[in-house]
Amino acid sequence: MRTRNRSTWLAIAAATTLLAGVLIFLYARSRAYDEAGYLENVALLLDLKQQGAQWELDVLKSRIGLYKHYDPLARTRMDLGVLLDKLESQTTQQRHDQAAALGAGAAAVRTAVDDRAALIERFKSVNAVLHNSLAFLPVAAADVQQLLEQSRGDAAAQRASARVNHLLLDSLLYTQSTSNERAAEIRSCLDLLEPDQRQLPVQVRTRLELFRSHIGVVLREQPVVDELLGAIAAASPSMRIDQFNEVLEAEQRRAAEQTRRYREYLLVFSTALLGLLLIAAFRLVRSHAVIRRVNQALQGANENLEQRVRERTQELHQAHSELMATARRAGMAEIATNVLHNVGNVLNSVNVSVGLITAGVRDSKVQGLAKAVGLMREHADDLGRYLTGDAKGKLLPGYLEQLSQALLAEQRGVAEELAALARSVDHVKEIIAMQQAHAGSSHLVEPLQVGQLVHDALRMNQEGLMRRRVVVDEQLPPIPELALDRARLLQILVNLIGNAGQALESLTDRERQLRIAVHIEQESILRIEVEDNGVGIAPEHLTRVFAHGFTTKKDGHGFGLHSAVIAAREMGGTLTAHSDGPDTGARFVLELPIKLGEDIQ
Repeated sequence: MRTRNRSTWLAIAAATTLLAGVLIFLYARSRAYDEAGYLENVALLLDLKQQGAQWELDVLKSRIGLYKHYDPLARTRMDLGVLLDKLESQTTQQRHDQAAALGAGAAAVRTAVDDRAALIERFKSVNAVLHNSLAFLPVAAADVQQLLEQSRGDAAAQRASARVNHLLLDSLLYTQSTSNERAAEIRSCLDLLEPDQRQLPVQVRTRLELFRSHIGVVLREQPVVDELLGAIAAASPSMRIDQFNEVLEAEQRRAAEQTRRYREYLLVFSTALLGLLLIAAFRLVRSHAVIRRVNQALQGANENLEQRVRERTQELHQAHSELMATARRAGMAEIATNVLHNVGNVLNSVNVSVGLITAGVRDSKVQGLAKAVGLMREHADDLGRYLTGDAKGKLLPGYLEQLSQALLAEQRGVAEELAALARSVDHVKEIIAMQQAHAGSSHLVEPLQVGQLVHDALRMNQEGLMRRRVVVDEQLPPIPELALDRARLLQILVNLIGNAGQALESLTDRERQLRIAVHIEQESILRIEVEDNGVGIAPEHLTRVFAHGFTTKKDGHGFGLHSAVIAAREMGGTLTAHSDGPDTGARFVLELPIKLGEDIQ
């Protein structure tokens, strides 16, 4: 009997030892995957995406002159390098079955960043040359005009003065809206200037040649800058980061599945071990001390496991909070990009108004008034006889009348352009204020005339529409004042009209038409339609036109329609796109909820 009991105990002990070893192995395997390392890698990828977006934003700021130097671009490049080093270090230290794929993914991300860095370095050099010439153009033009003023009576000098003004304005407009037509117009004007230049004094010719050389730099470097901006946007490392993230997610899913299987095995073998322990306990039921010790050991193991579960849960909560903060920073970069795009649209109108006002003041007829007063002063002693008897004097009253009408027309034109300029500046302030309000839920609602707002949006796109010879059909029936968010609605209209004008630019086989229709449906919906007969939208692109960063234009950025649809949603409305396919035109429909029959405060 004692021999049989001893054999039984030896068998139980051997089985218990074997099961314990298996449990230890399974427990170690279930903890082989470091989930915290996966979360750190995901956080690093989100930081890389945010820095990539910030890098592109810094390039755009440098393009429009917000940065006078390129230190932010260098800082962002250094930050990306630090993040890439950390990512590669973590990928090397962690043990994955797909370590080779992860290493290749990290190398691909670094290659994409290096490619974009090379493009940005080239952009910095070209953009610096372009901005230097743009900064010197007004100074060179002023120097030429000052010298030409000394030859006021010379016909060649007068023609050269007018063409210098025209070249300066066209060059500034060319930097805002680069096109082959405008470049050809500038070169044609330069060719027309050359014969008059040869008739001018040497000093004037020298200054004119310097002015012409800077215009040549603008014509040469501006398309290169635009091409580099497109290449920089296309060379985004986001796709490589997403591919790397997909490999990480696949590895995480595989490890989670493997851990689940090991835990199931752990449960099975734990049950078997528990059965053996119960058998041993049944055999040792008379030994209370042994049972007490086993119970105490199990209680301690349970408390330790609960403590570890609590600690692990706290770590997961902390990692989740960090991921949420990273996502919020990425969202802030997207809002800043939209602000730059919308402000850039309005600045085109501001530049046109400033150019027209400058040209109007420079070519004013007020000099004729000074000459007329000089003639009257010369004949002050016999002014009556001079005005009635002298051949030139008889013409003076009629000349003064025509001059007064011309000056009044000039005054009205300048006043209208100043009013338009003030509205554009107000719109810039409203766009910035609107984007600042994203942190809360405030909306600036005010009574406004929808028809007048449509006219303002057309005026802000006037230069592009006139240059493309677009025929605008305005269907604006009388509508009472409505309480709406002026800044958001104007932002949407400017973007839709600007996109329609660009869609009509390549049209050559038919008249370029743009239709804007406004009406109220069921006394509760304001419906605004912007329709063109341009290039249309392909069916596969129709569902993506409002996505952030999506564009079918070589020099586009995909910010305008995305910000427009967000603004429509913030006003409680919808913005939809309709097209029957390529070369059939497109129609964008904005619908906003309104209330009629109520007092507008």
